[in-house]
Formats: sequence, C-alpha cells, structure tokens
Amino acid sequence: MTAQIDLPLLLSRAGAVSALTLAVVGGTLVAPGGAAPAQAVTTHATRALEVAASKRGAPYGYGATGPHLFDCSGLTQYSYKKAGKRLPRTAQQQYNRTRRISAAERQRGDLVFFHYGGHVYHVGIYAGRGRIWHSPKTGSVVRRDKIWSSSVRYGRVR
Repeated sequence: MTAQIDLPLLLSRAGAVSALTLAVVGGTLVAPGGAAPAQAVTTHATRALEVAASKRGAPYGYGATGPHLFDCSGLTQYSYKKAGKRLPRTAQQQYNRTRRISAAERQRGDLVFFHYGGHVYHVGIYAGRGRIWHSPKTGSVVRRDKIWSSSVRYGRVR
C-alpha cells in the first residue's frame, strides 16, 4: 500500500533530511503531480527492451542465443535473462509461459507472438507504436520493424 504524504507539511515539520531518509529506507513519497511508482513487471520489460535494442545489427543465427548471434526466441530469452527473468528456449514455449494480454493492453517490452493456426513461429519484443525488436531470419540482423501481420498474440512475462 502506498501512503501519500503532504510533502510541504512534512518538510516544514520534520525537515528535508527526514523526508529524504524516508525515501531512502523504503518509504514512498508522492509529491503533488508526481507519478506513481512503476511496477516491477514494467521494470523488467523496459530493461529487456533496452537489451534487445542494444543488439541492433547482430546477425541471425539459427538456434543462437547470444551474445553476438541470435534467432528470434534466442533474442527474447537473452534480453529477459539480462533483465532478471528466465524464459524457455523456443517461441512456442515462451508463448505458453507468458500471460495473455490484448492488443489494447500491450506495453513496451511485452512479447509479440506471430502464429499460423495454433502454432507460434516467431517472437519479438514490443517497442511501441506498432513496432518490434526481433531477429527475423537467416541473412538478416536484429532490427526494429513494423508488425506486419494481424495474426499476432501478445504475452506479458511474469
């Protein structure tokens, strides 16, 4: 539970040092107009997205899991591992492990699964504005592309 504190009142009664101590030892200060604390899920997803983007230009390698070559699920697995979350190896296994979310709920860092029928054949990390970071195919490199299909599902790493 997050307690909201009247910051001007706190500063006038307890002093700035006490307010800073509260923040450092784990209290939450919410100043008027301030943003609410981010959820841990968002932190992991944001970090995974940053890792994937940092691999821009890394070559595709079938079955490769980094740090210099990647296939699609190898990139997502590597990115989330660096962010402190473990994912299984294949796109289908990753799909089975994530929590399903709708397109309206998707956020940067969520996984985007491309499917044909009941089979997931590709995965990328949602970058916002209808784009993903992914390692597409033999002869290509890790890059950011528009989502090119309507046959996608979204998953959030738990």
